[in-house]
Amino acid sequence: MTGGLLAVHAHPDDESLATGALLATWAADGRPVTVVTATRGERGEVIGRRWAHLAGDPAALADHREGEVAAALAELGVHDHGFLDEAVAADVRYEDSGMAWVGPGRAGEVDDVPPGAFAVASLEEASQALARVLRSRRPAVVVTYEPGGGYGHPDHVRAHDVTLHALELAAREGDTTSPAHVVPVVLWSVVGRSTLRSARTALAGEAVLAALGATIAGLTLPDPTAEPPAMAVPDDDVDVLVDVAPVRAQLLAALRAHATQVQAVRPVDGDDTLLGCYALSNAVLAAVPTTEAYRYAPGSLRAAEAGVAWPVGVRPVA
Repeated sequence: MTGGLLAVHAHPDDESLATGALLATWAADGRPVTVVTATRGERGEVIGRRWAHLAGDPAALADHREGEVAAALAELGVHDHGFLDEAVAADVRYEDSGMAWVGPGRAGEVDDVPPGAFAVASLEEASQALARVLRSRRPAVVVTYEPGGGYGHPDHVRAHDVTLHALELAAREGDTTSPAHVVPVVLWSVVGRSTLRSARTALAGEAVLAALGATIAGLTLPDPTAEPPAMAVPDDDVDVLVDVAPVRAQLLAALRAHATQVQAVRPVDGDDTLLGCYALSNAVLAAVPTTEAYRYAPGSLRAAEAGVAWPVGVRPVA
């Protein structure tokens, strides 16, 4: 079995930030890749003067970010994309729930959650919508966030919950035109704790300074000893690695496409622990490590057990 890959994400830019190397590697191998995005990122914090007019205008920002995700996916080689609410039978639009920084690299809920926020949407309705997509595309592999949503964003947590329930629904429900479908391999996007610590340390090194030049003056270096985000797991819990180097150019181009959300995107050469850097709206420098890491969700088959052959550049951890 080769099979397709389907990624579930909360906002435009998450597909590139969390799973960009996996998507690009899968697409480069000529296999089907689908990305489902839950919201249009209406409440994202806008970076820079050029796009400042979009801040505080949710409809305009949503339209703009639709264009950003289309451009980013084109850079990654992905041509099948949809927003989750497009698969809902009723007239529904899932909105960005917003988030607040509650610590270095950690997000939490805001007080003024909009009525249409994805984080408070019907779990059953959203899961049924995603189950329809799963039965239609019939992927061999599904990837999304771990239970903590990567770094705590409420929409990321909701995307995890919706994916989990949708997998159950797709496996047990169906009809003659869209039969039930069991996804054999389910991955969660994670990072090994030592990898994260080493990459954060490397961000203070000469290679990153050379890549950023004067741009570094407006950025903050992360504390390697700070509490790690939810996606940071013990190294032994990492099951699958994706080599970033072969698709670095595509990944960095995809990150640059999300100009309202991602800044200071640079390739970094001369360091064994990272291949690039960037920063989000919090202006804290982040690393593009040499590998993307994943773990199997509980109950998932291993790729070999399911007959899924990984593309070159995707490898199980021995």
